[in-house]
Amino acid sequence: MYVKIKNMDNLKKNQIYTTEIESYSSEGFGVCRIDGRAVFVPKTIKGEKCKIKILKSTNTAVYARSEQLLSPSANRITPECPFFGKCGGCDTMHMSYEEELRFKLDKVNSALKHIGRQSMEAETIIGSDSIYNYRNKGIFAVSEVNGRAAFGFYRERSHELIEINSCLIQKELSFRAAGAVVDFMNANKISAYNEETGKGTVRHVFCRQAVHECGAVLCIVSNSGFGAKTQALVECLRECCPELTGIVLNVNKSRGNTVLSGDFYTLWGDSNICDSLCGVKFKIAPQAFFQINPPQAEKLYEKALDYAALSPDSLAFDLYCGAGTISLCMAKKAGRVIAAEIIPEAVTNAGENAALNGMENAEFICADAGQAAKALAERGLKPQVVMVDPPRKGMFPEAIHAVSSMQPERIVYVSCNPSTLARDILRFNDCGYELKKVTAVDMFPRTAHVETVALLSKK
Repeated sequence: MYVKIKNMDNLKKNQIYTTEIESYSSEGFGVCRIDGRAVFVPKTIKGEKCKIKILKSTNTAVYARSEQLLSPSANRITPECPFFGKCGGCDTMHMSYEEELRFKLDKVNSALKHIGRQSMEAETIIGSDSIYNYRNKGIFAVSEVNGRAAFGFYRERSHELIEINSCLIQKELSFRAAGAVVDFMNANKISAYNEETGKGTVRHVFCRQAVHECGAVLCIVSNSGFGAKTQALVECLRECCPELTGIVLNVNKSRGNTVLSGDFYTLWGDSNICDSLCGVKFKIAPQAFFQINPPQAEKLYEKALDYAALSPDSLAFDLYCGAGTISLCMAKKAGRVIAAEIIPEAVTNAGENAALNGMENAEFICADAGQAAKALAERGLKPQVVMVDPPRKGMFPEAIHAVSSMQPERIVYVSCNPSTLARDILRFNDCGYELKKVTAVDMFPRTAHVETVALLSKK
């Protein structure tokens, strides 16, 4: 560090300092320290020396911008995407993939140490074989730009549309389909939806393409239907995107930024696609959750199944099961799997997927994690293994206590948020479980997100 300021009140907007980046924030920002205060500098890399300009200084945080790189890191690369830093989709395209993996592994271990108070660390992170074009699902916002409909992504921390014509982490079909929709809108004077006024027609374009199987479905999220122009729209899309196997209209009249809500109508073809994970086939509805990076999801599931150590006589519970992806992979190895999910449509989808694979040893119930654990305990069922894969907010304390009260030998926790994982591990510690193994998995290259698989066992 080159400059040390004696009074932290001097950290005021527009002032320039020369400093060195010491670490990363959980968002992937570079972090330097000036007179003991952490200063967050986006798009910088650990070890770099630079001149920074203070943009915002409050009692809780200081943000700055790099004005001049004095000593660039050997891990700095030129971003290949012309929209990097504008659209808000990616966070790490300025660093080598090796440095990205180091940042993500440190992110997991920092959360375990400082939030979870754990002495154990993840020793490895499983990287992705492909860091580009890996997303099987593309969701594009549609807005009016200069008097015409356009598609793209929102600028970071805003709802300002950044119009784009390519994206390195998306499939090419997603772009072609979105482009065909807005071209049809402009040719037929169909308006884009305006969030502020609630007027307009098309809100989002959503395309999902199978990776291991065949099939691709385009879902147009709209405030209303297309009336007499519906058939012309279908013919246009089929001509521009012959790979499509289904076209769906989602009439979403809700205010706010929820993408998929309301009623779904199949305009042509099949509204579902089929894909597979770990040798298990899944039928996927437009509104159903499915892993965005299936090849990497298989690595994640294989690690989770390794930790679960299932046998033909095992009884396993899967909480937050979604459409049954992990549940059915478990059912290939366990004697019986009972899974729970709070979304009724997902439970129905999970049952259909079990039938699709001829699996009769998987049972799905509609309940939240805490309710399901209590109900199963009341049935006198004692699982050897409980698998949990909660949303980013993690598990409610009631669910942790309910799971622990069944006293499974092993709890496998799959997490998309290291902070809530660490917090929940600490709560499981209080219930008599200790962390035994942990592995990080990079599911979303070029972003700051990282998945983690943790094994907890009874003390």
